[in-house]
Amino acid sequence: MRITNTPRPYAWGSTTAIADLLGTDPSGGPEAELWLGAHPGSPARIVEGAAEDDLAQWAAAHAPGGRLPFLLKVLAASAPLSLQAHPTTEQARAGFERENAAGVPLDDPARNYRDPYAKPELLVALSDPFRALCGFRPVAEARADLAALDDARLAPLLERLTDDVLPQVVAWLIARSPGVDAIIAALTEKAAAQGELPHRPDWLDTVARLSAHHPGDPGIAVSVLMRTVILRPGEALYLPAGNIHAYLDGLGLELMEASDNVLRGGLTPKHVDVPELMRVLDARPLPPPLLEPEHPRPGIAVYRPEGVPLSLTVMEAAALIEGVDARLDGPAIILCLDGAVTLGEHGEHGELRRGEAALVAEEQTLRIVGTGRIAIASS
Repeated sequence: MRITNTPRPYAWGSTTAIADLLGTDPSGGPEAELWLGAHPGSPARIVEGAAEDDLAQWAAAHAPGGRLPFLLKVLAASAPLSLQAHPTTEQARAGFERENAAGVPLDDPARNYRDPYAKPELLVALSDPFRALCGFRPVAEARADLAALDDARLAPLLERLTDDVLPQVVAWLIARSPGVDAIIAALTEKAAAQGELPHRPDWLDTVARLSAHHPGDPGIAVSVLMRTVILRPGEALYLPAGNIHAYLDGLGLELMEASDNVLRGGLTPKHVDVPELMRVLDARPLPPPLLEPEHPRPGIAVYRPEGVPLSLTVMEAAALIEGVDARLDGPAIILCLDGAVTLGEHGEHGELRRGEAALVAEEQTLRIVGTGRIAIASS
């Protein structure tokens, strides 16, 4: 069945990137995320092929468990998103039940858990570059960079910053404890002072970007402890539960479990619950969470995190022009990113052109032929 949606107008969204990618007319305002799924926050509308009006209604009537467990997004950021982490399934279930028992309304801005589901995410870059903060870098590396700035206002952070107390330092910064405002000011000034240098370090460039959009925010100081990751088209991140992250700018395809559970830590006017964030946070310094795709044949890249029910396949014209028999083990969403493709051995399932999407509801092997580029999302 054919589906469509209207991009979400979050303030951090690009005004042109989604329209340029999909060949649609820009709205004139920010277009941050195009949601393709059954999530009740913005369910995709059904254009043809079903009696229901949208995928939330369709999933309630036809999908196993009454829901579509994954959500595909086209994400276009021209400004940083909030600093955030997501819970495990166990944490989400416990938090959801706890807030229900406490009588916290689902639409309360201070609510942390709006459903009992985890929210792991993978993102494939479409733009060059796509920038993100994700996870913590080695403490010794962060200490060396801070010390090199030679600013007395950073001394309280340097004195606290050791491997065994990283979570406490993060909580101290996010809570805007005494001395933190001076640290933020020092970092902002140092980043601005180096703005004319041709090789400003990535971490200090991130400080400058965050300061421009969120002046005085504690997330600026937290970012110094984190990894700045720069992706090129086709490169991907996998963000498991507990990974603190913030997308900085760029265009990408994002696939996640369909959940609204976000614990924020800054770079936002929205609710920040420091104790709950620290409860779910994985504060270990780890390598960049890059996800390497599988390449079953030229022109096909399959992004599939181990042990997680998410799969995103990108097919290029090099494969599609010869035809691909795509094995779909359950509901899947196909988005045409460029050109056009026909679905079915004889085109019996219709055609998708650039910017068009479809839900394939039943398990099947689907013949796909064309000259464009598509993404297939499933769980």
